Amino acid sequence: PHSGQGGHAYLREWLWWAGLLCMGVGEAANFAAYAFAPATLVTPLGALSVLVSAVLSSIFLNEQLNVHGKIGCILSILGSTVMVIHAPQEEEVSSLESMAEKLKDPGFIVFAVCVLVSSLLLIFVAGPRYGQSNVLVYVLVCSAVGSLSVSCVKGLGIALKELFSGKPVLKEPLGWVLLVCLVICISIQINYLNKALDIFNTSVVTPIYYVLFTTAVMMCSAILFKEWQHMVLDNIVGSISGFLTIVSGIFLLHAFRDMPFTPSLLPLFLQPGRADPHPPWSSADRHQSCQHQPLLPSEDKGSQSAEEEEEE
Repeated sequence: PHSGQGGHAYLREWLWWAGLLCMGVGEAANFAAYAFAPATLVTPLGALSVLVSAVLSSIFLNEQLNVHGKIGCILSILGSTVMVIHAPQEEEVSSLESMAEKLKDPGFIVFAVCVLVSSLLLIFVAGPRYGQSNVLVYVLVCSAVGSLSVSCVKGLGIALKELFSGKPVLKEPLGWVLLVCLVICISIQINYLNKALDIFNTSVVTPIYYVLFTTAVMMCSAILFKEWQHMVLDNIVGSISGFLTIVSGIFLLHAFRDMPFTPSLLPLFLQPGRADPHPPWSSADRHQSCQHQPLLPSEDKGSQSAEEEEEE
């Protein structure tokens, strides 16, 4: 299928594979972070990658980072700082046995079943009908499945820590089950995120995906690792406020990416030349339109060419 139809033409591009390799390196570092810190802290900080990509694209790809984008970057940094300060503390999970006990928790089983059922409905029922017209369909699939992949990453991080400490982890089936689940989840995520990016504008997909994915991961972590259970009120308010600040920054950074910032967008008391009844830019436009009058010559030319064609 051609680009814009949600196909797989990107698989023939070497640049896409290079990007995928770089993403793999970044995800390996992300993997290490999940092994040592709460998921509710690590996942929202993924907003910094969006911020860095915006800054680097303005430097290397000559994309304009307007005032809204710069404010969005500042908000994302402030929100990330607040989240780090008020980050929740998860229950200590030091072995695969304790991880297995948490995975058997009825609350997590209900959550996982709901995620799987909703994902299947979105893929097989909503996808064929609304996938080409509604951005939420494929992004919801990525977000829901992504919350489970983060849990798999967390378990595998614990398994690797045990492996390096000399425990016989390779003989335990849970580690291999988590690895298989992780491969399946990431494959689904990459497939449907690429479909969404192929069909819809990146500036629409990225903020929606970030918000939904982070919310799903925070819900999953709260259920599985009881991260919010022992938090005091000010830390809960701080974490939520930091997350909402990051969301606001990401929205500003992407939603108004292509909007040029002109003096006419400012409030009246801030607009330059307000005291002058004829501001400089409007007077210049007026003189230019009076001198050139682009409509009349084009109409004359159009009528002349039409008359010549009739004569011929």
